[in-house]
Amino acid sequence: MQILVVDIGTGTQDILLFDSERAPENCLKLVMPAPTVLVGEQIRRATAARRPLLLQGVVMGGGPCTWAVEAHRRAGLRVLATPDAARTFNDDLEWVQRELGVEIVSEEEGEKLAVDDAFVRIELRDFDFRAIERAFAAFGMALRPAGLALAVFDHGAAPPGVSDRQFRMEYLSQRLRSERRLSTFAFRGPDVPAIMTRLRALAETAQAQAGLPVVVMDTAPAAILGALDDLAVRDHPDGMIVNVGNFHTLACQLRARQPARLFEHHTGLLSPASLNSWLQRLAQGTISHQAVFADQGHGALILDDVALPLEFVAVTGPRQALIKGVPLPLHCAVPHGDQMLCGCFGLLRAAADVMPEWREAIVAGLEGTGDQGLW
Repeated sequence: MQILVVDIGTGTQDILLFDSERAPENCLKLVMPAPTVLVGEQIRRATAARRPLLLQGVVMGGGPCTWAVEAHRRAGLRVLATPDAARTFNDDLEWVQRELGVEIVSEEEGEKLAVDDAFVRIELRDFDFRAIERAFAAFGMALRPAGLALAVFDHGAAPPGVSDRQFRMEYLSQRLRSERRLSTFAFRGPDVPAIMTRLRALAETAQAQAGLPVVVMDTAPAAILGALDDLAVRDHPDGMIVNVGNFHTLACQLRARQPARLFEHHTGLLSPASLNSWLQRLAQGTISHQAVFADQGHGALILDDVALPLEFVAVTGPRQALIKGVPLPLHCAVPHGDQMLCGCFGLLRAAADVMPEWREAIVAGLEGTGDQGLW
């Protein structure tokens, strides 16, 4: 069984063509620029050409594409966007118009403007099946997966006046209190909660493009779950796992391999000293949501406040250099020999939970019980 697995971040999209008949180390993989980076480049080219923008599509990841829109507006150039595309920048469309100067147009008006050569039209989306298909085809591989497993980071659609940081932490808390396992953040495409608008958009656009069953998941818990496929991490059921992402850092203290408590912060606001302090408090069970939130992080969740010795800290993520100078017993998690695919392996483990029909094939492939042949 083949599953196309894509962990879509702010800097890169990490792509794995999982094949249950191949050793994970022999499966084909790509690490390519994230969709928001690619859209940001398209916008900058339009800015350089002094041309107005028309943004269509769906809500996707911000960051680089948002910064490019801001620069476009500072250059005195127009940006028009349909409502779903505009929610990439903020769920509050009045804020998008007021603070970014983006002109909101209806979907119907957007379709009419799309044929006007005066505008540079850009489609916003987190997943492009055809682009990945073409990349594999360039190496003689016909991409025919049985399903898709995809991950993005989603704050959720916070109501006006509600902090998106608080909204996300309430969502993380609700999910883990109902099911104390990291795969609780994975969903079949039709089952994504309505409040998780980016995940829903991802599932719907992917299914429309590929016509395949889709599982979607939040990137941060996917990375934590994937780290558990590292044998050294698996041997420490009460260890801590820290994913230092380009934008966000999630740390999870485990007890018997289950989440006991976690905290999430903006990577750019952390220093080695402050990260060390938060991790010490996380292990001790003294971390508080209010303290992390006041420091401009998302917050903390305590399901079990019993202190655990900080004897093993597994680290993953593209910004892990931030933690390497911290005086802690660190281990770089490299599940199946590939640190960059940590989220992909976590996605697969979660997909095995939510898609029972995939479970046997996924477990056989990851545990090395398939035929393990070469391509």
